[in-house]
Amino acid sequence: MDIKEFGVEIWMNDYETTCRYNLAETCVESLTIDQLLTMAGKRDTLMEELLPMKLTYGAIEGSDRLRDNVTSLYRKQSRENILITHGAIGANALVHETLVSPGDRIITIIPTYQQHYSIPESYGADLKVLKLEEKNQFLPDLDELKALATDNTKLIVINNPNNPTGALMDEAFLNQVVEIARACGAYLLCDEVYRGTDEEGDGYTASVADLYEKGISTSSMSKSFSLAGLRLGWIAGPLEIIHAVAIHRDYNTISVGMIDDHFACIALECRDKIIARSRDICATNREILDKWVQNEPLISYIKPKSATIALLKYDIDMPSREFCVKLLESKGVMFTPGSVLEMEGYLRIGYANSQRVLEEGLAKVSEFLAEL
Repeated sequence: MDIKEFGVEIWMNDYETTCRYNLAETCVESLTIDQLLTMAGKRDTLMEELLPMKLTYGAIEGSDRLRDNVTSLYRKQSRENILITHGAIGANALVHETLVSPGDRIITIIPTYQQHYSIPESYGADLKVLKLEEKNQFLPDLDELKALATDNTKLIVINNPNNPTGALMDEAFLNQVVEIARACGAYLLCDEVYRGTDEEGDGYTASVADLYEKGISTSSMSKSFSLAGLRLGWIAGPLEIIHAVAIHRDYNTISVGMIDDHFACIALECRDKIIARSRDICATNREILDKWVQNEPLISYIKPKSATIALLKYDIDMPSREFCVKLLESKGVMFTPGSVLEMEGYLRIGYANSQRVLEEGLAKVSEFLAEL
């Protein structure tokens, strides 16, 4: 099996440990263990929970406690509809591995996380791409989606809130996507790792797993929950899919770490505090970014309605990778070039980390633009 290099991950691996101002990071600023335990009221009791723990493989599908906690993020899911995975990256890979065979029609949006087009392409799928465009606020063109969704379509893949644009499909829009999937009998996979960071409401857009009998949702503790270090995610979906995925999962996971499982439970049991923190950071920093964009004549964007990232369009005759490398070398600021997202002429910024880093980093970008 041949597969394309993972553009974003290679870029991050090359530069994220050496930059001074990391404006490519996509998680809400990570929590320390101290912060997490303080929120959960467990600073003085954690060791009592951990010391008796025998470090076996643990519950293969994820502990009952963890899966029950994950169901609290959904309207209609039960423990049996949840399968714990090694991050959302593991969840997405398992769904594609389970569902996609050579020749299957798979529809995916671009831009999105590269897994969702490179993996099915590597399996020999009949891959059809729906390009998100600024004129549609980076939302899918439903007429185009309907035209692509022929009767032999196996899987439609979306990402909501969207990486890298921060665009958001609300429940009414998602229901229209569901009707298109239902009309052709396709499964609908939605990567929902940024769910919980919406600008409006309680932060939680409706989940595809709750809206459609063949809907599959993936998510993790990494982005909205600020706990990427746990490397813990999940799949929520129909029992037939959970059972089928579990067969493939036995070959590459067995179980997630017991300590990761335990800490994820602690976090989900105080999720209101964590999500409130995440939404506050996102809202504050989103406005800082918006004011900066309004004052930069060479930069424009569609303001994100959710997530931790935005796609910046720059009015300079320079490839995005060259732009980002020069910016790194001269100012120490790291963006992600649009070229690794199939979006040349754009830059992805992650704005939900330290407010100081964002403000100082954007000031350095302004210096760079002025010098250009």
